[in-house]
Amino acid sequence: MKKEPLTDKTGEVRELTGVDIRSMRTGDEVLPADLLKVLPKSKVGQRGRQKAPTKISITLRYSPEVVLYFRETGRGWQIRMDEALKEWIKKHPRSSSR
Repeated sequence: MKKEPLTDKTGEVRELTGVDIRSMRTGDEVLPADLLKVLPKSKVGQRGRQKAPTKISITLRYSPEVVLYFRETGRGWQIRMDEALKEWIKKHPRSSSR
């Protein structure tokens, strides 16, 4: 069975199949040892450090109807909630007496 190329003539990568993924090799198998030494070490699924964190992680409790409203808008609902709060801030600036 002939293996289908991962890219087309323009260099566009096609969608990977399970067979493609199972046939892949690890970085330890294919990268030079001197490169592996300088690459950052992380656990599987662990994100690397952000160069400049743009958001702050906190825990909040919202009314069920607020969460339901935004969740029903689909993927990216947290971003839309953040945008709605930013819009509220623009319309309600802090008073200078604080």
